[in-house]
Amino acid sequence: MHCSRREAEQYIEGGWVSVNGKIVEEPMARVLDQTVVVDPHASLMALTDVTLLLHKPAGFEAMAAPGEAGKRVKPAHQLLLPANHWTQDPSGMRLLKHHFAKLTACVPLEVAATGLVVFTQDWRVLRKLTEDASVMEHELVVEVAGEVPPEVLQRLNAGLTTDGHPLPPVKVSINSTSDTSTRLRVALKGTHPGLMAYLCERVGLQIKSLKRQRVGRVALSNLPEGQWRYLQDGERF
Repeated sequence: MHCSRREAEQYIEGGWVSVNGKIVEEPMARVLDQTVVVDPHASLMALTDVTLLLHKPAGFEAMAAPGEAGKRVKPAHQLLLPANHWTQDPSGMRLLKHHFAKLTACVPLEVAATGLVVFTQDWRVLRKLTEDASVMEHELVVEVAGEVPPEVLQRLNAGLTTDGHPLPPVKVSINSTSDTSTRLRVALKGTHPGLMAYLCERVGLQIKSLKRQRVGRVALSNLPEGQWRYLQDGERF
């Protein structure tokens, strides 16, 4: 195959080139007498900036950078490994090494919470999630201890204030109940870490667990905890 040096780099970075049967994605990799094969389906289309969706387990910092890892900080970013890629990812994306470079965490989530967090290379996704943070709806499942009386639900749905200022409005309904706890479905805009805990404390509810199911129009769905998938072409926040 005849091509320019830049074109050769694009083929390699796109995962289209194998050396002795093993895909090599580093343009500077040295090749001597090995067999080099270019995939017949190779494309010179620009490498696409990707967005990764992670089901964060409890105990991980959603917004922490990988370099902040330590005894007290476990960045959720460190879970973005090929081994944690969901095998049922419906996107059809080819997993490449460059997909894990220059990822930016977009949406905060409490350390103790589980659920959907977003990492992106795409400036358009980052701008959307940043500029629309105050109006984008999040869906949470909040498990609280004991029963939730109707009047408590009414107070939450009527809106609370602090120091005379209204708190972000929420829509709360009962998802399920057990002998010891109640699971609430909560939809709210303008959320930030600690807000749900504060709202529950104001009405005398004790949170046992919190899980984010959806950000905007993108849902966690069946993504297993600790695993990630690609944002699909047709998905929009």
